[in-house]
Amino acid sequence: MKITNQLTDDAVLAELGARITARRIALQLTQAAVAEQAGIAKRTLERIEAGLTSQLGTLVRVLRVLDAASGLDGLIPESGPGPMDLLKRKGRIRQRASGRRSTGTAGTPWRWNEKPDETP
Repeated sequence: MKITNQLTDDAVLAELGARITARRIALQLTQAAVAEQAGIAKRTLERIEAGLTSQLGTLVRVLRVLDAASGLDGLIPESGPGPMDLLKRKGRIRQRASGRRSTGTAGTPWRWNEKPDETP
């Protein structure tokens, strides 16, 4: 099954668990052997393979043992600045996200002793 945005979280976890199981079996490794090499409990590996939630660090350990951690590189591609951003910033790399600006009282100057608008 292809993992897409239309799948539920549970379906994605179940598919990942099935793929981990298939990889482990293809490498002819037992759950106990993978768990031991990853430094996790066998029950934790059983839960991952069953499609239940787990910590991200645990998943990375299991993928290392299954020689599949390099696939994580394509999970979220590195995003570098675009050419126009580099020109605007004169080669400096952006350090923060500016966030969304609220449109509430942004154009109104603030004055001393002024009470904020109260809704009845």
